[in-house]
Amino acid sequence: MAEDKIAYKNILAPIDGSKISEAIVEKAAAVAVRNQTVLDLLYVIDTNSISGLAGMSISGDVVYQLVQDAEEKLSKYADIARQQGAKEVNIHVRFGSPKTVIARDFPKDHNTGLIMLGKSGLNTLERLLVGSVATFVVQNAKVDILIVQ
Repeated sequence: MAEDKIAYKNILAPIDGSKISEAIVEKAAAVAVRNQTVLDLLYVIDTNSISGLAGMSISGDVVYQLVQDAEEKLSKYADIARQQGAKEVNIHVRFGSPKTVIARDFPKDHNTGLIMLGKSGLNTLERLLVGSVATFVVQNAKVDILIVQ
């Protein structure tokens, strides 16, 4: 099989700022370098958790601050990816359900070939109640998935 047929185009690394985020970015950057492709870093602001705050409406200032915080985290991780040798690193902030944005929406919009994400950070009870993003992505994404430990 020719190498260009197995090379990944557009690698997606969704991050949330958790402990595993840096490892995800470092490994995704290494894969992007080997495949000479784009690395997309994605932070999804979960609209379900925002709207679930006791039925309170959220002001524009709060939304603005959420986006600013996400962009700061992404910029830090983009710097790490570039230090690892990744040439083209793009940062993205999206609103929605992290599960569907990561598994379906973003890959379709950006021609993603590989999603690299961390295993669930939830405890057993949380996984039973809300389900694991990683599990949903593995079961529903139409592209290859690599789980970072």
